[in-house]
Amino acid sequence: MPRTRHHRGTCSPGCAVEATLRLIDGKWKGVILYHLLEGTLRFNAIRRRLASVTQRMLTNQLREMEADGLIARKVYAEVPPKVEYSLTERGRSLEPIIHALKAWGDLHAELGADLQADTADPVRTAA
Repeated sequence: MPRTRHHRGTCSPGCAVEATLRLIDGKWKGVILYHLLEGTLRFNAIRRRLASVTQRMLTNQLREMEADGLIARKVYAEVPPKVEYSLTERGRSLEPIIHALKAWGDLHAELGADLQADTADPVRTAA
């Protein structure tokens, strides 16, 4: 079941950032968008690229992005069903943001490893 979204009528100074993050929040959305930058993909092709995502979670994330106008879903009248996902113009406009997130992650990947090490090592955590 897709989560309930809360929308405010007022706008704080950071509302443009909040609005953008609201569209791409979710554990898998950014990664899905990154893979769709390469082109149209079928459901199972996306799932293979995201090895630890469940079918239900992937379906929910794709539905939310479709509802937000970021991706297009094309269903072919075939047996078995064939469904393809691609970025819409609105979704493609996130390309520089997705690439910036990847570049930042590439530069700071060690941060995640450091945080995991801190949690695993009580001596480092106490220091």
